Amino acid sequence: MPFRFVHTADIHLDSPLRSLALRNGELAELIGNSTRQALIAIVDLCLEEQVDALVIAGDLYDGDQTSMKTARFLGGQMERLHQAGIATYTIRGNHDALSRITQELVLPPSVKIFGGRAEVIETEANGLAVAIHGLSFAKPQAPDPLLPKYRPPVAGAVNIGIMHTSLAGAPGHDVYAPCSTADLHAAGFDYWALGHIHQRTQHAGTRTVIMPGMPQGRDINEAGAKTVSLVTIADDRSVTVEERLTSIAQFERIPVDLAGLTEWRDAAAAIETALADQRTKTASTHLVARLRLTGETPLSFRLRRDIDLMLTEAEQRGERLGDTWIEKLELDVRPPGEAEQASADPVIELGQLMRSDVTARPGFRDDIRDMVREMLADLPAESRHFAGDDEAAFDRFVDHLLVSGTDDITARLSGAERDEN
Repeated sequence: MPFRFVHTADIHLDSPLRSLALRNGELAELIGNSTRQALIAIVDLCLEEQVDALVIAGDLYDGDQTSMKTARFLGGQMERLHQAGIATYTIRGNHDALSRITQELVLPPSVKIFGGRAEVIETEANGLAVAIHGLSFAKPQAPDPLLPKYRPPVAGAVNIGIMHTSLAGAPGHDVYAPCSTADLHAAGFDYWALGHIHQRTQHAGTRTVIMPGMPQGRDINEAGAKTVSLVTIADDRSVTVEERLTSIAQFERIPVDLAGLTEWRDAAAAIETALADQRTKTASTHLVARLRLTGETPLSFRLRRDIDLMLTEAEQRGERLGDTWIEKLELDVRPPGEAEQASADPVIELGQLMRSDVTARPGFRDDIRDMVREMLADLPAESRHFAGDDEAAFDRFVDHLLVSGTDDITARLSGAERDEN
């Protein structure tokens, strides 16, 4: 008989809202509760599939949490598994090491939390010998490799390793317990249950090495459907992995081309069409969309001036589609033939002058860079990715700020001039 388990990581239970764009109270409530819903979906999957175990590869919590409401909720979900005879194996990641709940919460005896020294739990499932290896973060930082600390594979058993690691490094992630996938494949374990990087990846090689990603995205930088791994290890030690959906809300970036459109209602209709198309492709119950409006259109000035009105239009169309939410509208629109209009329109000419002269001055640009860096320094590390994860991406972000800021000023000046006329 096979040994079956669900592998997940980076649940970040009861993570606080990460996006200032979630000003809609209902949407904020949906996202604020989504990590709980993801855990419920994971437990439901374990019960429906009658698996032998749930494996959580770190970051079950989200930092220095003190809420016992979180503790009680987690305890209730673990009790559901305990009553069904399903074991839970979990390690502490960098966020768990910060959490006070980790030390205070009493969980059912079927829950094994690995400590700061490498351990191996030997068990038997349906006549198949299984050895589960784990090692938790004792502190929030783990700059040194952990793989050398793991116990050797148990002879004659299926060996499953649980590790929280940044592997060789990833954009937007600090280095934690670094190691190479080649070393993991060579370690002699049948399956490596990894955690820490929020994007799902299966690392090809002689063994099965999976980073499952997170089971629920929390903002637009964690876009796409989120899943867990349902793993079956057969008597011959062959491994089968199925991806199962767990996210209740799915963030997506959606481009909307408004090129050539001259009527406000046509722009709103284009948004509805783009939303409907993405809605059909969205696997999760809820779609949370960030719309990027692009193209040359006479509506450019009005869109920049009245972006709040178009946001309302988009939200109404999302409501009509059902379970479709607008997180934000981004503008990358321009008036047609701007260069030809400049000589006849002093506001357009001013905008071109600002882009070509004022914002291009090194001193001005350096001041803006410094302001952005100061702002980023006040944000948590995981909330800084919108400004880029390297110097080149950061420079592109600053350029975008300068251009979009100039366009917004020009649009408002033009709108005020037209209103006066």
